[in-house]
Amino acid sequence: MNSELIKKYNVAGPRYTSYPTVPYWTTPPTPEEWKNKVQRSFRRTNKSSGISLYIHLPYCESLCTYCGCNTRITVNHAVEEPYIKALLKEWEIYLGYFPGIPRIREIHLGGGTPTFFSPIRLRELIQGITSRGIVCDNAEFSFEAHPNNTTQEHLQALFDLGFRRLSLGIQDFDSRVQYIINRIQTFNDVEQVTRQARVIGYTSVNYDLIYGLPLQDLQTMASTIAKVKHLKPDRIAFYSYAHVPWIKPGQRKFTEKHLPPDELKRKLYELGRSLLEATGYREIGMDHFALESDSLYRAVATRRLHRNFMGYTTNPTELLIGLGVSSISDSWSAYSQNVKTVEQYLKLVNENRLPAFRGHLLSDDDLVIRKHILNIMCLGKTSWKKEKEQSQSVYEAIERLKELEADGLVAVHPFRLRVTKKGKAFIRNVCMAFDARLWENSPQTQVFSKII
Repeated sequence: MNSELIKKYNVAGPRYTSYPTVPYWTTPPTPEEWKNKVQRSFRRTNKSSGISLYIHLPYCESLCTYCGCNTRITVNHAVEEPYIKALLKEWEIYLGYFPGIPRIREIHLGGGTPTFFSPIRLRELIQGITSRGIVCDNAEFSFEAHPNNTTQEHLQALFDLGFRRLSLGIQDFDSRVQYIINRIQTFNDVEQVTRQARVIGYTSVNYDLIYGLPLQDLQTMASTIAKVKHLKPDRIAFYSYAHVPWIKPGQRKFTEKHLPPDELKRKLYELGRSLLEATGYREIGMDHFALESDSLYRAVATRRLHRNFMGYTTNPTELLIGLGVSSISDSWSAYSQNVKTVEQYLKLVNENRLPAFRGHLLSDDDLVIRKHILNIMCLGKTSWKKEKEQSQSVYEAIERLKELEADGLVAVHPFRLRVTKKGKAFIRNVCMAFDARLWENSPQTQVFSKII
């Protein structure tokens, strides 16, 4: 890849799991406005597409120093019961909002480490959720797991509850890299969990890998991909490490001198991608790969690929309810995020109050730009032929795209654009051209990690 392009476009920018991105949420809904937004979306889409649920389980027994998630480190498993009860109370609040019985299309357990919780507690949680709704025939239930504490009992219990997909946080198989990021799991541990899941009947196993971690080089990347090739998971999320020590102090265990320089970081990605593609994986959207037998690949062909706060999904739903500390809910025309500390979350829920602390009501322009960014992220193209797809912000974006077009990253035609093969590595830059709120109010301090 052209090193000049890397230098030019490797700027700080959002990851676009939402638009507007969280730092640009300016118009929080009142509790009554949020309730109305949820009810409106429910009435419009519950019967046709159902709803999605994201449940945040924040506890981990040790801190992974690379991690940017909202976590609580403890070895005290007495925290499980009150947290599960609070999640079910929050669900009860939303059930009071819904003008009908929810049709559950998707559940994702994220963290933290969901498998920190015992199989008994996880069963209590999921049964408490699903017993108050209707599980769609084509529902997809998935969970994130740490290879070191995911037992066969976990796998079997969640399978019996309808889970068919799990995601294992690998990051890197090299022992030195694992040590410096405090994420140590052996190849044998990963192999055992993967094989157990397949024997039980899981249809999709995902591995999370990260490039740009401290001490990574081309040799460690090739070795990691070789081990991945041996186990051949159905999906791979291949993320860029986001170095944000001003937000996550745990990342101060290492410094920038331990990180691959920008050009090497991009070579790590290019090497990983080429090795994965040689193994039969196909690049999906951004940062994701899948075998052609996996539903994520098929979703691209059927134009059902969707992106939300859980990442890429094969089930496009308009209403996403986030339960748990720091979770974000999305009614399509509004966002709402829960408080970020466990203590405050438990207090508010136990007072029968929705534990939200911020959100955003999307303007008409926000909705237009959101759709274009979603199209670019999922399809690699977008168009603005219809009046509802146009706005002043779109025309301003077209002007900004001229430089990217001159560099061969996009092809712009009347009322449409397409990200080129060369431009796929710069897809966030393309989205940034549409990000009206970012251009209106550039951050005065560093908010985002670098893009490439």
